[in-house]
Amino acid sequence: MATIQILNKETLSDKKYPLKYIRYEKPDSEGKFQNLEKEVYFRPDAVTALLVDDERKKILLTRQFRLPAFLNGSDSGYMVETCAGIIDENESPEQTIRREAEEEMGCEIHDLEKVAGAYTSSGGITEFVHFFIARYNDKDRNGKGGGLKDEGEDIEIIEMGFNEAREKLKQGEFRDAKTILLLQHFFLNQGVR
Repeated sequence: MATIQILNKETLSDKKYPLKYIRYEKPDSEGKFQNLEKEVYFRPDAVTALLVDDERKKILLTRQFRLPAFLNGSDSGYMVETCAGIIDENESPEQTIRREAEEEMGCEIHDLEKVAGAYTSSGGITEFVHFFIARYNDKDRNGKGGGLKDEGEDIEIIEMGFNEAREKLKQGEFRDAKTILLLQHFFLNQGVR
């Protein structure tokens, strides 16, 4: 069986995370080698979680400005999303999502359940995201949240009822893939714990 050969890597940018131009060789379906080129953004792995309060039938989401969405046609650039963040070195996905829930949501989480893992855009980004459902209740909301100011985060916390979230999902009002995936998973499996 033929293998993929990396022929050349050129760094196009290394300001925050590396963007590289890569030439490689791989066999096609007939076994003939093709020379191909691709730009690849080496973004670290990440986590995301839908925070659920089963008793009050509520979820916690964030609302924050996303420059790429704004540049690609979103009128305001503000996205409603699940809690998320990049995994720090020597940190597990579970540790990361607990830290992010504190920083972004001002909330302790429990009954953490991993429901999926996926590449966000495997055609051009290395990032792999770990997807969780986590439980919280009103007593767990012990901080103000809002993210880290020194990282430029200015996060609004949105608590939304199950019915409202389900309707917004049906109407296509969510524009963030990780949020859509977690909401769909939750509503398809609600009550199956």
